[in-house]
Amino acid sequence: MPRLFGTDGVRGTANQELTAEVALDLAVAAAHVLGEAGVFTGRRPRALVGRDTRASGEFLEAAVVAGLASAGVDVVRLGVIPTPGVAFLVGDLGADLGVMLSASHNPMPDNGIKFFSRGGVKLDDDLEEAIEQRLGETWQRPIGADVGRVTDDAGAIEGYVAHLVASLGADSSLEDLTVVVDAANGAAFLTSLAAFAAQGATVIPLHAQPNGLNINENCGSTHMESLQAAVLAHGADLGIALDGDADRCLAIDHDGNEVDGDQILAILALALKDNHALHSNTVVATVMSNLGFMHAMKANGIRVDATKVGDRYVLEAMNAHGFALGGEQSGHVIMSEFATTGDGVLTALHLAARMARTGKSLQELAAVMSRLPQVMINVRGVNKVRAGIDPEVSAAVTAASRQLGEGGRVLLRPSGTEPLVRVMVEAATHAEAQAIAERLAGVVKDRLSL
Repeated sequence: MPRLFGTDGVRGTANQELTAEVALDLAVAAAHVLGEAGVFTGRRPRALVGRDTRASGEFLEAAVVAGLASAGVDVVRLGVIPTPGVAFLVGDLGADLGVMLSASHNPMPDNGIKFFSRGGVKLDDDLEEAIEQRLGETWQRPIGADVGRVTDDAGAIEGYVAHLVASLGADSSLEDLTVVVDAANGAAFLTSLAAFAAQGATVIPLHAQPNGLNINENCGSTHMESLQAAVLAHGADLGIALDGDADRCLAIDHDGNEVDGDQILAILALALKDNHALHSNTVVATVMSNLGFMHAMKANGIRVDATKVGDRYVLEAMNAHGFALGGEQSGHVIMSEFATTGDGVLTALHLAARMARTGKSLQELAAVMSRLPQVMINVRGVNKVRAGIDPEVSAAVTAASRQLGEGGRVLLRPSGTEPLVRVMVEAATHAEAQAIAERLAGVVKDRLSL
């Protein structure tokens, strides 16, 4: 049986792979595993449950709440709230467990379940594995006064917005900025607008009218065309693109150019360094970050700690060494002073604050790095285990790396879930990157086909 948990919780098509029964069983198993692991601090553990705007979140929320309460956990329903909002409130309110129902940037029919332990941190692999092992087990059910109680606290989200605003400090007015915020018809359709407005920005909302069915639909961080058009039409200083659960952020400058996660990470790294707040002058990124980012950081005296792909690996490296900043090209950015996970609205606020404090446009700030053309080809139906040991594949990679020199790089990355190898090439020109990537993909296909 394939592992139920992926790199970011459990995810699948709602009411097919991810049913009410699965959600309820996961909630019960999580309550038992975390209780036995000593995560719960009292006889009456308390969980916070939030969701994004998907219609399926309504029945999945009911199932998760029922499972937790039946296992003796008191539950507070937060309603629609960003994923990082749940993580923050778990720590801020001293809860024992947090559960977020969201499939992030995935299409509306999908949904997911993410768990947060005390302090608002994601569960480690061992706890997730233990939860899977306990699904469907027979257990002693509490009765009477020992069953969990369920309450609602939609107002708790105001504390999260206040935290976002306070993170900017006292001298952080955004009153001279006009910002278009694409909320992806998702979880931050209110919080993102409120946070920017609280700092005095002129806010133009876009895709901020969720109806349960339109989350991520031709909008947000995966479809930025309408945001580009809106920025140009309104003459805005920048555009912010969130995803469905608002744990990532991409941006558009005043000329309609996309500013990706690597560029945002570079801008924030320099801001922290200027404030002497970049611990060990190090930023954490993944192996998929553009080589242009690596070059820019080196030129500014900042070391890059590269991890495997996935924000959980970025966070692990940050926690292990006390680093202040990390992120991914996709727009997951973690600022450890203020958050335990990627937070798109937090990232957007600090990006805008950097513009306000320096008096520079987003385009000027993003020019700190030049993105090298990057081509990635997915080679399917191959023995991914042999990708790093086949002699002819290794020789082809070595030859390509020598051809590129310091002006490019090659990366072969086996998929974690499929018989697939990703061939990524960066080069001085797109044509060169494409040619080398196609050549390497051909070698991988010929040598590793199943």
